[in-house]
Amino acid sequence: MQELYPTLNPTQYHEMLSDMIPNNYGQIAVFTEGKCVGISGYWIGTKLWCGKYLELDNVIISEKYRSKGIGKILSDYLEKKAHLNNCTIQVLDAYTSNFKAHRFYYNQGFSPKGFHFVKIIDKNGIR
Repeated sequence: MQELYPTLNPTQYHEMLSDMIPNNYGQIAVFTEGKCVGISGYWIGTKLWCGKYLELDNVIISEKYRSKGIGKILSDYLEKKAHLNNCTIQVLDAYTSNFKAHRFYYNQGFSPKGFHFVKIIDKNGIR
């Protein structure tokens, strides 16, 4: 997590997870030699337009381990989880400038459906 959010300290992370976990949030990780080399959060929810869905959240692969199949392991596991939970779709957000992620997600069968618009209310709360 610190690779993506270097200012996030363990106490803040714990506090956020304490809010998120009771609201259908989970995390999975891939470890190599006792070290976390990939992690993804996910949400399971329901929306009117699609029914039940699984949303990938903060997929992070340690830079040294990118292009080694770690993302595929996470993606495959979460797709199975979506099936087991009777989800109709999987969704995710990727920054518009993250072209490597776009290529990866296209290769995993994802495609853009629309735009994710954001209106910032408190810029100090954004990492």
